[in-house]
Parts: sequence; structure tokens; C-alpha cells
Amino acid sequence: MIELRPHSELGGAHHGWLDTRHHFSFAEYYDPNRMHWGNLRVWNDDTIAPHSGFPRHPHRDMEIITYVRKGAITHQDSLGNKGRTEAGDVQVMSAGTGIAHSEMNEEGEATQIFQIWIMPNEAGLPPIWGTKPFPKGERSGSFVTLASGLPGDDEALPIRTDARMVAATLEAGQSTEYHIAAGRRVYLVPATGKIEVNGVVASAGDGVAISNERLLKVSAREDSELVLVDVA
Repeated sequence: MIELRPHSELGGAHHGWLDTRHHFSFAEYYDPNRMHWGNLRVWNDDTIAPHSGFPRHPHRDMEIITYVRKGAITHQDSLGNKGRTEAGDVQVMSAGTGIAHSEMNEEGEATQIFQIWIMPNEAGLPPIWGTKPFPKGERSGSFVTLASGLPGDDEALPIRTDARMVAATLEAGQSTEYHIAAGRRVYLVPATGKIEVNGVVASAGDGVAISNERLLKVSAREDSELVLVDVA
């Protein structure tokens, strides 16, 4: 089953410094049919104005992945970590027993990110943070694993949950595949461009919720950047 969730129909808000769309119930947006997708709890599509961002705030017992689509985000946290993550790269934060952090756009242009929250396998673990560059050339034409808690994904940033996040860039006319293990679900969002997934067409920002499928055939109708999360 493949359900298209158009970007124009997502929840969201405009806060001046922040333009956000919510694929799942979040903050003041509530839809009882969109509370989660397996253990995927949040997928926010955020555009953050220059020299603004999220001041320090706490999290607990959540795996939080930030995928930077444009610009850069600067992270600081209560563990003393600080890092700048640029477009195409990823940072992960396992909130565990509790961590406070800020995510600021210190750039002179708007920053665009996907903020993805996945429920952890186990509560009460020590908090950790990490970031890693993933050159876009490495994911040209096929999916590359960026963050994962699944066996065999040793090159990816580790997360403490039964999930994997992958990304790909496809030129118009290119195709790739993604195999789904039995009983798992996938949520796919094109960050840019237009794609076709098993016959369903999705444009930039649309959500594609996938269940009871074993093979995804993805083709690009335009140059496209894709992010996919595979969850239990």
C-alpha cells in the first residue's frame, strides 16, 4: 500500500523566523490518523530564517536526526558538543536520559532541514550526539545509508532504534530500487524534484507512506533528492 500525502495538505505553521510543515501530529497540529508511522514519530520540514533558530530546549528518550537540505545548522548542547552541519550532511542526537540543545541558523541565507524523530528501542540510556559529512556524489543514482540502528550499517551514524535513514540523488530519467524486509514500513519524502514510486507520483515535500510492499522502484521525472526512513 502506498499513500501519497501532498505537501499542501500537511499540518504546519508560520512563525516569522520559521516556516514549518508537519508530516505527523506535532505542536498545535493534531490528526489522529497521523500520529506516527511504525516507530517514526516526527518528520518536520523546516525553513529557518538567517540568524535565527531554536534556542536551547530539552529532549528525552528520542532519536533525533537532522538532515540539512540547504544552508547549515549549528548545534550546541548541555554535554559540551558543538558542530556545524552543512547541506547534504546529517547529525543525530540520542536524547536518552535528557539533553538540552540549540539548533541555530548562523548563516546569511535561509536553512532548510528535515527534522526526524524516531522512538528508541530502550529508554534511559546516556545521551549522545554525532555528525558526519556524506558527499552527495556517493549517493548519486542509488540509496546510501546515513543513519541506522540495524545490523550491517557500520558506515552510518549510529542510532539506538530499529530504523534506517537513507538518501539518494537521481538525475531526470534515472531509476533505483529499495528492498523492504517483511513487516517493515517506509516513509519517503523527495526534498527536491519529482519522482515516481511504484506508479505513484510525488513532488518535492510530499510524503509517501508505504506498507505491505517488498520492493520500491523509484524513478526521477526531474533531478531529485530523496530521503527515506525504514522503520519497524
